[in-house]
Amino acid sequence: MRLAHPSLEDGPHMWRLAGATGMDVNSPYAYTLWCRDFASTSVVARDGDRVIAYVTGYARPDSPDTYFLWQVAVDPDYRGRRLARRMLDFIGDRIAARGLRHLEATVTPDNTASRALFASFARDRGAQIIWSPLFTREHFPAGEGAPHEPEDLVRIGPLGPTEEAHA
Repeated sequence: MRLAHPSLEDGPHMWRLAGATGMDVNSPYAYTLWCRDFASTSVVARDGDRVIAYVTGYARPDSPDTYFLWQVAVDPDYRGRRLARRMLDFIGDRIAARGLRHLEATVTPDNTASRALFASFARDRGAQIIWSPLFTREHFPAGEGAPHEPEDLVRIGPLGPTEEAHA
């Protein structure tokens, strides 16, 4: 498996992977645009030529020292291999080198895997982790389909490189 920033050609693969993992899926256009405009703050994992995982994120315009992680997706066949953590470290090293000091993401209260991922990332970087409510069910459309779960904000920082990056 190899990690790299996404290319335009990765957009459709990321869109399909989002659907296969059961997460909120954006339009195919959004993933392709993401690969153009936010490639330097995103990562894909490939097994050969196949995209098997990705992380998307961006530097927040109103808080330029903060990276917002938008989505993490891992093909179900590749789970349990610490791939999400490897991608998070890849991104963490790059955004810290660019001077970004904090990482933020939103996580539903019942997503124990993501909560553990962010907790281990913060611990291994010696960074503080703060959880706070951000979006309630009332912030999302009601009436059509299943109601959206609330989203808690996780804020990690200040960021520095991992110990492995120094070795």
